[in-house]
Amino acid sequence: MDKTKILVIDDDEEFTLVVKSGLEETGKYEVKTENKGALGFSAAKEFQPDLVLLDILMPDTEGGEVASQLKEDEDTETIPIVFLTAVVQEEEVERHGGVIGGHPFIAKPVSLDELIDGIEKYIE
Repeated sequence: MDKTKILVIDDDEEFTLVVKSGLEETGKYEVKTENKGALGFSAAKEFQPDLVLLDILMPDTEGGEVASQLKEDEDTETIPIVFLTAVVQEEEVERHGGVIGGHPFIAKPVSLDELIDGIEKYIE
């Protein structure tokens, strides 16, 4: 069985390492991380993930801009994007139906189980 490919784009290196190791330990995922928003698009184009977990607020390039780049390119336009953000609280997730800018989002901090549930929910 092929592993689900997940790309995590987040400027918090510790967070991406925890997510990568946690997801890969399940045996179900192959995870690539990118800690510079500006390199997120090229990482997605090269890796061709099944899903992108994307932080919204990053110092060099915001997640919304990366999402736009992904949706405007024919090689990446169909890749599902789930925003990961500490900017919103769990109550806001529920109030907005779990969607920001047309993309689902998960509030940080997030447990590994919550993250896996979110990934499984949004993988086509």
